[in-house]
Amino acid sequence: MTMKFAKAFSLIAIMLLSLTACDRDEGGMEEMGEKMDEAATDFGNAVEDGCENMKEGANADDPDC
Repeated sequence: MTMKFAKAFSLIAIMLLSLTACDRDEGGMEEMGEKMDEAATDFGNAVEDGCENMKEGANADDPDC
């Protein structure tokens, strides 16, 4: 019984690993999502930079935001 389980588990693991190794075309929606993520990150960084510049101008003790 244990040997059957081990063989079945090994077979399933090999099948799943082979599927994850496939190269696939991401498509338009995936690319749009990545661009949105990048834009959100850039916006967050810009807000943080502005906050740090404002605190630096006010001679705050802690310039980090």
